[in-house]
Amino acid sequence: MGPPKTVKACLFDMDGLLIDSESVYTTSISDILVNRFNIPGGLTWDVKMKLQGLPGPKASQTVIDEYKLEGITAQELYEWTSRKQAELWPKVQFLPGALDLVRKLAAKGIPMVVCTSSHKDKYDIKTAHLQEGFKHFELVITGDNPVIAGKGKPLPFIWWLGLSELNDKLRSEGRIQEDIKIEEVLIFEDAVPGLISGKRAGGYVIWVPDPHVLEMTKPEELLDNGAKGELLTSLEEFDLAKYNLD
Repeated sequence: MGPPKTVKACLFDMDGLLIDSESVYTTSISDILVNRFNIPGGLTWDVKMKLQGLPGPKASQTVIDEYKLEGITAQELYEWTSRKQAELWPKVQFLPGALDLVRKLAAKGIPMVVCTSSHKDKYDIKTAHLQEGFKHFELVITGDNPVIAGKGKPLPFIWWLGLSELNDKLRSEGRIQEDIKIEEVLIFEDAVPGLISGKRAGGYVIWVPDPHVLEMTKPEELLDNGAKGELLTSLEEFDLAKYNLD
């Protein structure tokens, strides 16, 4: 497949890609694992990888199953960690290169959409103080959108919905005459489920995983030796010229 010859839009994951919110998830879950269930070290990366891309309640059930927690339901764990997270969301910041990239793409007139597994209320809290970057996005698709209920990552539906709604918006505003195709899109992701979903959607994925993820995966296989995407260690490395975006 290879990268698009002409990039007409970009779709972005959010947590762990644009903002450093993944650390908040780790802190909130580790806190209860250590202090209530006496699990030394808290959340480990082998389990954390399984949580990426999952909606909150499902992620909570995964934590319970992986650590064999007793005396707590998924809903109770979700509510407890949500309270802890609410204290920390206002402190999250853009990850290196994220704000600069978004601004440059906006300046080039490239339409962008956030496609995140986070629910709408969480998205609002996480981004309220970061509007200097998020104001540049045309649309936001959140994980609690009823159109994709039960169809989260690693399934491809969130990307298809994001592109579909973007095309509808651009058409209604007279900014395009022909729909943008998924083959003309770059998908930015950090998590393995998101990478898989982007590939399944038919897009070319710019994958920016945490170093811990690289230690536990085979990047070349996941990216089909470069045919389905590019591996970066940071958004600072993204080369606009490589995709004719300079």
